[in-house]
Amino acid sequence: MELPSLPGLTITTIVCAYNEARLLPACLHSLHAQTRPPDEILVVNNASTDETRAVAERVPGVIVVDEPAKGLVVARETARRVAHGDIVAYVDADCRAPIVWLERVEKRFCAPVPPVAVTGPYRFYDWDWSGRTLIRLYDCIVAPPTHALVHHAFGAGAILYGGNFAVRREALARIGGFDRTVEFHGEDTNLGRRLTPIGRVDLAPECWVWTSARRYRAMGKTAVFRLYVRNFWSEILRHRPADHDHLDVRV
Repeated sequence: MELPSLPGLTITTIVCAYNEARLLPACLHSLHAQTRPPDEILVVNNASTDETRAVAERVPGVIVVDEPAKGLVVARETARRVAHGDIVAYVDADCRAPIVWLERVEKRFCAPVPPVAVTGPYRFYDWDWSGRTLIRLYDCIVAPPTHALVHHAFGAGAILYGGNFAVRREALARIGGFDRTVEFHGEDTNLGRRLTPIGRVDLAPECWVWTSARRYRAMGKTAVFRLYVRNFWSEILRHRPADHDHLDVRV
């Protein structure tokens, strides 16, 4: 059954942050600069031991929610429960949203047959040319046909970028929120897979955001690509991620 349309929809933007005092300000100021301002900005201070909370509080209009249980998926679920917007739009703390990002996201949800979720790719502000080229090739050549096959042809899941996605809050409620049994890797694919039976997930190339390549720099391009591919297909085919441990790349 299709979810009803959302005339005059409201949007909550959410940033889950663990020890992100250095990169968080740029993310929050990019949300303030949107041509379509968010109706609510939430920062989930996820067991941080640095100045993350103080940094977030210094940005006007930001609501800070403390979540002492460390974990990305736990933090995202906490945000879902306290958000008020019809749409909850998640970006990572190391992301910087172009000023038209939220406007483009809203346009997708205002389509005649609206999706349940919208996700967009990354562009990197701190990576070398070879890494940026590889990612653009992935976004143009690999991701669209994979999404078409898995999501539209087989209804088995979706490509969903974990640091850049927006979901109808009602749709999240219908699937029971985020799966907190997932530690880290595969959490985005898990969400896309569970949303697929109730509606369309739009892979929207125009809804891109800037982000950091710090994981690629810390682990190497090949290792990260293999990690993401392995966990994507494990979640799609086995309904669980292949990896449970993850490297903390906060700098």
